[in-house]
Amino acid sequence: MQTIEMRKELTDEWKKRGVTKEKEYAILTDDMTKAWSGLSIKEYKVLKDLKKENLRDNMTNIELVLNMLAEVTTTNISISKEPSTFDQSRNIAKEGGEVAGVES
Repeated sequence: MQTIEMRKELTDEWKKRGVTKEKEYAILTDDMTKAWSGLSIKEYKVLKDLKKENLRDNMTNIELVLNMLAEVTTTNISISKEPSTFDQSRNIAKEGGEVAGVES
């Protein structure tokens, strides 16, 4: 499965759970990323000296694999737990990210 398909499955799952605003998708993605990497997306972009570039396009293979693991895990947890609120989805995004988490 390609990275784009995994991300689409996740966003489709979030949409099914009531996530509709771009800001909500961004918050969930940030929660998940921070859980696996220890950095918010903004902090990650600063670390990689990115201005407007896409973070995903500038990840190493290992970073991409960890990110994909977080996305797939988050999708599966969400399907299993069927969250009905945004806060529940946030907790699941963090939980999914922690599965792929890297100890510093």
